[in-house]
Formats: sequence, C-alpha cells, structure tokens
Amino acid sequence: MAKQKGERLIANNKKAYFDYFIDEKFEAGIALHGTEVKSLRLGHCSIKEAFVAVENGEVIIRQMHISPYEKGNIFNKDPLRPRKLLLHKYEINKIMGQAKMKGYTIVPLKVYFKDSLVKVEIGLARGKKLYDKRNDIAKKDMKREAEKEFKMRNIRG
Repeated sequence: MAKQKGERLIANNKKAYFDYFIDEKFEAGIALHGTEVKSLRLGHCSIKEAFVAVENGEVIIRQMHISPYEKGNIFNKDPLRPRKLLLHKYEINKIMGQAKMKGYTIVPLKVYFKDSLVKVEIGLARGKKLYDKRNDIAKKDMKREAEKEFKMRNIRG
C-alpha cells in the first residue's frame, strides 16, 4: 500500500471554536490498534463529545468514538475506550501547567492523517461567555450578508 503524502481530515470539532477561545494548539500522535486505524481510514470517527485529560503525566483522550471495523471480528476494541496521546515531555508539562490555571481546558480540535500517521490536534482553550458567542454569530451573519450582496452585484454586473 502506497503511503499518501499531505494531510487528510478525518474528523473536525467545529463546536470547540464556537464554545472556546483557542489560545495554543498542539499536534499529538495517538496510540491505536490496527482495526481502529482501518476504521479511521474509512472516516468513522467522532470527537464531538471528546475531551482531553492529563493523568499521571500522560495525556489521554476520552469519549472519542471510533466505530468498530466491519471486518475486524475479535480484534475490534471498545469504540469509546480512553486512548493515550503521544506528546513530548516538555509539551505535556506545558499543557499541565496551563490546564491548572483558572479557566483553561484542553479540547480536541481535529483528527487527521499526516502522511500515513494518525494525528490529533488539541488546543488549550478558555471558555467563552454568552456575549462572546453572540458577537461571533453577529460577525458570521455580517460576513454572510456581505458575500450575498457581492454575489448579487456580480450577477447583475
């Protein structure tokens, strides 16, 4: 099987950008079993409910759903099992230090293939208040209206 070059998105967490300010991003590898990788190649992954925790000096992603591989029979693992994220020690220390600060949490942002390796992008995030979310919605609406006007002008043009 030929190795693919570049990045291919598997799952994206759009809700994280709506609910949090992302201050810093980290790219982490993930410890998986063979049938999980095959399932990811088919795009069967969800990180909507997932969260990241630091336990005993290890970074672990929980509630990340990888559907069982259809042809995996006895080798399939639990779809929601906790999975270890692979980071350098200094990155783990930095994340632990920031996570202890008031208001910081660690959220998974996306899962993707980088060349032939599965990677998870995690972010140090601060929660948004309701008025911050309203501002984002207002900006999005204004942008949508501007694009609509621009499109209409070009059609009449």
